[in-house]
Amino acid sequence: MKQMPNKCLDLVVTSPPYNLKNSTGNGMKDGRGGKWAGAALVNGYNNYDDNMPHEKYAEWQYNCLKEMFRLIKDDGAIFYNHKWRVQDGVIQDRKDIIRDLPVRQIIIWKRKGGINFNPGYFLPTYEVIYLIPKQKFKLAPKANAYGDVWEFKQEMNNTHPAPFPVELIDRIIASTTSKIILDPFMGSGTTAIVAMGLKRKFIGIELSPEYCKNSEERIERNKKHSELLKYRPLTLFQKTE
Repeated sequence: MKQMPNKCLDLVVTSPPYNLKNSTGNGMKDGRGGKWAGAALVNGYNNYDDNMPHEKYAEWQYNCLKEMFRLIKDDGAIFYNHKWRVQDGVIQDRKDIIRDLPVRQIIIWKRKGGINFNPGYFLPTYEVIYLIPKQKFKLAPKANAYGDVWEFKQEMNNTHPAPFPVELIDRIIASTTSKIILDPFMGSGTTAIVAMGLKRKFIGIELSPEYCKNSEERIERNKKHSELLKYRPLTLFQKTE
């Protein structure tokens, strides 16, 4: 992102790794029973251990958000998906990441389930999406009628350990008039294929060579099967540092 010029994007849609391996509770143990047994997220990500000291993680994510904010235009916005979690017996609501950024709204993404091996609190069944806009950002006409609680089941047919549901990203992108969209944690490429289907352009950044390859293959499949595409998408970058 540091190599990109100021105000070159309309929208950022992303979800970073959650630092789940760094947990003082029961954390990410092996799944035991149910549909989440052996869930890929328990095993973690390729090329990233998701286990930073918390202060370092918070500083990293805050700096990432500042770069995203620099890149969006005066009428642009960031949709930043994260998860509140319990650490040392107390909930983290991510204020140490968001800090002084202009959060306009917190959207609740209600899932159908989740992973929790800790008997000290109820199973978390939602995540949060921070809407962090520039001052002139507005939704597409009538999109505000959706409200701020969205119910979409998690994506179960994807080899990535924590993929976006297509319907969730479609809701976000279609609710804006954005033309160029960035996902700096591209993962399995869902932001890209939704952008393509909605005739928008995308930029993707991803650390893992395997996820890059999977995303590129998924993008090519969607190009071939979609009659809506009338343009050439931008690109998908592999992060090298």
